[in-house]
Amino acid sequence: MTTYYHPDEHQDCEVREQSLFSRLPTFIADAQRNSPYYQELLTGVNAESINSRAQLAQLPITRKSDLISLQKRQPPLAGINAGNGHVSRIFQSPGPIYDPENCQDDWWRMGQAFHAAGFSAGDLVQNCLSYHLTPGGFILDSGARACGCTVIPAGPGQTEQQLDIIEDLKPQGYCGTPSFLNILLSKAKAKNRDVSSIKKALVTGEALPKALRDEFTHTGINVLQAYASADVGLIGYESLADDGLIISENIIIEIIRPGSLEPVANGEIGEVVVTSFNADYPLIRFATGDLSAIKSGQSACGRTNTRIKGWLGRADQTTKVKGMFVHPEQIERVRLISQYFLKARLTVTQEDHQDKMHLQCEFDDKNSAGVDIAQLLNQLTNDLKQLTKLNGSVELVALGSLPDDGKVIDDKRVIG
Repeated sequence: MTTYYHPDEHQDCEVREQSLFSRLPTFIADAQRNSPYYQELLTGVNAESINSRAQLAQLPITRKSDLISLQKRQPPLAGINAGNGHVSRIFQSPGPIYDPENCQDDWWRMGQAFHAAGFSAGDLVQNCLSYHLTPGGFILDSGARACGCTVIPAGPGQTEQQLDIIEDLKPQGYCGTPSFLNILLSKAKAKNRDVSSIKKALVTGEALPKALRDEFTHTGINVLQAYASADVGLIGYESLADDGLIISENIIIEIIRPGSLEPVANGEIGEVVVTSFNADYPLIRFATGDLSAIKSGQSACGRTNTRIKGWLGRADQTTKVKGMFVHPEQIERVRLISQYFLKARLTVTQEDHQDKMHLQCEFDDKNSAGVDIAQLLNQLTNDLKQLTKLNGSVELVALGSLPDDGKVIDDKRVIG
């Protein structure tokens, strides 16, 4: 028999919809009063009339990709945060984009994702998302603790030390990216280290290919996914492998045609747009840049909310590499630091379930006499790491080598 984290996880769908949209007018009115950003954006909007999906679809969209410029004009949070709200921490995500947190219990609403993945009170969980500047580590940390788990704040990297901790403390669970779990298991196998205590995992930040999930299952680890963002917190979560992501019950999801305000038909791929009932950081029609589609029917676990098919790519060229967003603006900044490059292109691939970045820059060697090529490559490598917080290889190519298709980031990874 399935147990639920919240009673409303199995409530009637129409009752849930009515409940959400009965709350929406008051939430919008509060945002108009307390958030400088929404005071301006929603000028003239009668909040009382926004009580259905059709009415909500008439409101303007705020795009995640626009936060970079919006926050530069009005730091630190573009005035989106409510004046009567509370912010305990401010994080910096790649872009840079600044994200708030109120340190109240389970502010990111991640507890139900851990519960659905089989985590329970008393479990010891090794959290391998970063706690440094970005909020990922804190998001998972708060969700695991909401389930009564004890958290080891391990962060990523330092695999030998991580394996020492697993052997010493024998955690039952892992949370972090799927690729880092794969690194730990591969290193443990190569070094004959005992990681058999880990039986469950909640992974996020990257797509989870079926082949990699099957490898985890073969080692005795039940791995489920959560879909969350630094702005919204939990958006969707798995309760059964490959059965779709169940939308969190406290948000409204729309799937819209990229570049428009218009929702797509059920089953059609579009951009994920979220309205989150967060009094500290209200988000109304917030376009994540992620592509997905509604999955028909209900989960076999008994949870009744709408499901989406998971991450199906990006609506723009922004992409995630090792769980971190990389934006076209960052690659352009790498190019512009030096005077020598006319065009740059970042290619993202995957090898042995590990993300790889390769930056190519068109270089005019005919007009660059005396340039130290080795020093230039070293500068490019360092600039790429500094601006994206990720390692990548770099290459100088001849003028005209890169396609003239407008792409700054070319994601060649196979999804699914």
